[in-house]
Amino acid sequence: MDKKIWALILASTLIWSCKKIDSEKDKSVEVEVQESTETPTRALAKFEPKKGEVLLFVGQELEAVGGLEKYNDGYLDHFEKPAGWTTYTNINPGENSFGRIQEGLDGIYDTHDWGDNDYNASLQLADKDYDNMALAIGLQFVNHEEKVADGTHDQYIHKLADFLLSLGKRPVFLRIAYEFDGEPWNHYDKESTKKAYIRMVNILRERGVKNTAYVWQSTGFMSPNEGDLESWYPGDEYVDWLGFSFFNRWAEQKMIDFARKKGKPVFIAEASPTITHPDFDKNTGNTKEIQLDNPAQAEEAWNEWFVPFFKTIDDNPDVIKAVHYINCHWDSHRMWFDNPTFKRVDARLHLSDTISKRWRKETSKPKYIKSSPDLYDNLWNSKN
Repeated sequence: MDKKIWALILASTLIWSCKKIDSEKDKSVEVEVQESTETPTRALAKFEPKKGEVLLFVGQELEAVGGLEKYNDGYLDHFEKPAGWTTYTNINPGENSFGRIQEGLDGIYDTHDWGDNDYNASLQLADKDYDNMALAIGLQFVNHEEKVADGTHDQYIHKLADFLLSLGKRPVFLRIAYEFDGEPWNHYDKESTKKAYIRMVNILRERGVKNTAYVWQSTGFMSPNEGDLESWYPGDEYVDWLGFSFFNRWAEQKMIDFARKKGKPVFIAEASPTITHPDFDKNTGNTKEIQLDNPAQAEEAWNEWFVPFFKTIDDNPDVIKAVHYINCHWDSHRMWFDNPTFKRVDARLHLSDTISKRWRKETSKPKYIKSSPDLYDNLWNSKN
């Protein structure tokens, strides 16, 4: 065959091969672009640390947290100061809670015990041991969701706004109607609760409250699917963080996947070691005895609860950005004497040397954010 013809054939083959390679490259680029658009990087929420970092909170009443003259055998008296602490209050004036008639915003300005030991956020805020710590507030209004929703209780929302404004730059995580799906102990009306949540956020924003992130918290097990969660959801514009409780039924939670779809971070807003009893049923909710001063029970608690707790955090670094450990002597508080989940539980970490050492080792990892002089600035600057 003529050499010129061979040359033409060879050139054509090379051109076709190059085009095929370029085409394959183009396809790979298209695949990369397609994959990247399916998993976009979301903007950080208010006070959300970067991926892989977790704010460590402890709670929940004065005895559990400690660090005060009268309350001096709590978490702050035995462990490194965490990033924040949790307290609780209410807007349900006139309700009887274990012998106390609630006034509304109980435990914010004065010391009150509604069956769960003493609460007083102002006492803690006035103590230097609580400097450079964020505050998480669990706010309930059981039986009063309609009055919050229709404006009857606006005076309490405005009083809460005054309190939040008085805190300056201290970051606050407000859990409005926490465990909203907690039937039967909360028995919130769904539509009224959503309206109440929205009204509260709107009023606080109108009052100029800027130091508060709004947390929408489920029980973690009472809403069996994402559709149930969606039916309670007040809307993206009113929610900064999603939350759930991590007790003995932690494996049933749907909130982590729900949060990914919503593009929101997750606050494990309540967590304390509880293990399902062999005779457990959903109507009683009974758990095993867990006394952390009992070495055998402490070891069981570590393997059956603490290990899954830390694994859940480690496995979900993109969304789990805050956790709250309840360092509570549950079975000494009137509220829990007959409660099937907590009536045999003492979760104070310092009671067990073994648990304390393991807790310190885990929470000493760089991922866990604790108190520091620049904590507030870091959290305020975290939002993209």
